[in-house]
Amino acid sequence: MTTRATDVNLHRPARRNRLDRDALTRVPLVDGLPALDPHLRPPEGRKVDLPAADGSGSAWLHLRETEGPPGAETAVHLHGLAGSSTNWTDLSAQMSGHLRSVAVDLPGFGRSQPPAGFGYTRQENADLIIRLLTELGAGAVHLTGNSFGAAVAIEVAVRRPDLVSTLTVISPAMPDLRPSPSRISDPRLALALLPLIGPPTRRRLAEVTPRERAEQLVRVCFAEPDRIPPHRLDEAAEEFAERASLPWATAALARTTVELMRSWVSPPARSLWRLLPRVDAPALVIWGDNDRVVSVRKAPRTATLLPRGRLLVLPRTGHVAQLERPAMVARAILGLALSDTW
Repeated sequence: MTTRATDVNLHRPARRNRLDRDALTRVPLVDGLPALDPHLRPPEGRKVDLPAADGSGSAWLHLRETEGPPGAETAVHLHGLAGSSTNWTDLSAQMSGHLRSVAVDLPGFGRSQPPAGFGYTRQENADLIIRLLTELGAGAVHLTGNSFGAAVAIEVAVRRPDLVSTLTVISPAMPDLRPSPSRISDPRLALALLPLIGPPTRRRLAEVTPRERAEQLVRVCFAEPDRIPPHRLDEAAEEFAERASLPWATAALARTTVELMRSWVSPPARSLWRLLPRVDAPALVIWGDNDRVVSVRKAPRTATLLPRGRLLVLPRTGHVAQLERPAMVARAILGLALSDTW
């Protein structure tokens, strides 16, 4: 349970002394998880109404639940840009012997319709997740987020430490302004936001088939896209086809992306970097060493700034480790959740 992980590549920040570096990368891994079912389908979802404390503003979120043992604690999972609750299917199944899982569609993604006037910022997403955690009534949860969802999870952990037992962030969307088209599933997406050429670019993008869109995203987010089973691509294509029929989906992706990038150039006092030292919960940072979207070079600083943070860097892994390496990620999250020595 507490043996050091020796089958992964561990990056260590140079600023710590040797003892501290060893502690930073000593990540307990839980063994004995079930074999992956390559044909597992996402669980059926349900809508949860989120009453506001002041009685104003109706909202709801769509989520998918994977049951754990009777009386098990709850893990809550938040996806990244262009993702959804289905991103956590395999991971949730891997953890089901120990934890119940709740995978959330963030506002405007999956099947969650954004509330009227929603601004798509990290803070407004956190507002709704806090309302969801309160509504679930599961006490403090093991909160997990990938990319933009990790940024939201950090915000929640800082604002409501009573609701977060542990925090795991997978390739969190820390400020990263590298101007590289390889980070975008389709380079034309950047042009779609411009005033004059935006409308015709958006029309051309609309002609991309759901299957092509799924393949584009996999090429960017996975280190080894050729290993993805065809039926998983089929599932992703089905989801993209469904999203194309939702009137809010395109605008939600564009506006969330803009708000994320805007947060990267916000004043230092409002930066995501400033939130990390305020996280009280035991925290785990997981990063793929072949992440093209957010550089793994930011991993040591991220883990170091978390007061109770540890770092796990996975070889041959891209931006969505929970999809590409669900078994290893599950072992590490459970090591955090079940450890009494963190």
